[in-house]
Amino acid sequence: MTRSSPFGHPFLLGFDEIEQALDRVSKAANDGYPPYNIERLPRTESEPERLRITLAVAGFTRDQLDVMLEESQLVVRGRQVDERERHFLHRGIAARQFQRAFLLADGMEVLGADLANGLLSIDLVRPEPDRIVRKIDIGARG
Repeated sequence: MTRSSPFGHPFLLGFDEIEQALDRVSKAANDGYPPYNIERLPRTESEPERLRITLAVAGFTRDQLDVMLEESQLVVRGRQVDERERHFLHRGIAARQFQRAFLLADGMEVLGADLANGLLSIDLVRPEPDRIVRKIDIGARG
């Protein structure tokens, strides 16, 4: 039995990548760590409208975090090493690793990342696309 897809309609040509992206996103949506926010920051006189992803990464240092752009994905990884020489009477804060990926639309640019007060903020911008209008000449065959 084949799976029906909304992108299988004959008028939707070349949308295979979108279907694959939606499959990837739905598989990655199950992990809730670390929690994050995505907000839209309005345009100012000096900066364009931006998106900001903020991840709660309390306990991680700058050296334990990696922010990578891998093709069309923004990948954030955190690695903490379990310190064996420390002796805990109670351990409620686990040293853990994580990977969180965000699929970016074509043209999205990463402006930068900042770590403050246990929050990792990553700013993104989508440059305004040029409006393209082009007349297609109709040829004659035969």
